Amino acid sequence: MNSHEREKESMEEAVQGEGAGAALLFHRPAKKTQLINPVVLAYVGDSVFELLVRQYLVSFPNHKSHHLHREATKIVSAKAQRKLLEKWQPMLTEEEADIVRRGRNTKSGAPPKNADPADYRQATALECLVGYLYYEGRVDRLHELFEAAVAPSMEEQQDEKEGQA
Repeated sequence: MNSHEREKESMEEAVQGEGAGAALLFHRPAKKTQLINPVVLAYVGDSVFELLVRQYLVSFPNHKSHHLHREATKIVSAKAQRKLLEKWQPMLTEEEADIVRRGRNTKSGAPPKNADPADYRQATALECLVGYLYYEGRVDRLHELFEAAVAPSMEEQQDEKEGQA
């Protein structure tokens, strides 16, 4: 069996064992997930997170492209991802917290001009975790964390109640 056939067979097993999310994983990384550079995990995690955000936004009725873009940038900005990671921190397992630390402490280049360096490091940490969970095939865990991310906080619920009163 050549390497292409082995890869195809392993992908079929992954798709059968991991649900719908694994169907998007066409090429497995050359290394074990734990050995992949955190910057590389963040690189993949950035796109996976963006896809989750886009799917979430399309689940609402307003599909005007400008509206979708504006709403997406509110969630995927470095500042928003930092806040999101703060919300996730109490939910993380020890393994996940370790991945977050690796992502936060890695050298990932210069942050964009409009991003605070501390926010950018936290955003990289979040993306590193998302990439890690994606490559580990833990799509259910990604879904659980993302649902917690978009669930209104107690403060938002209180503000909404006060606005209705």
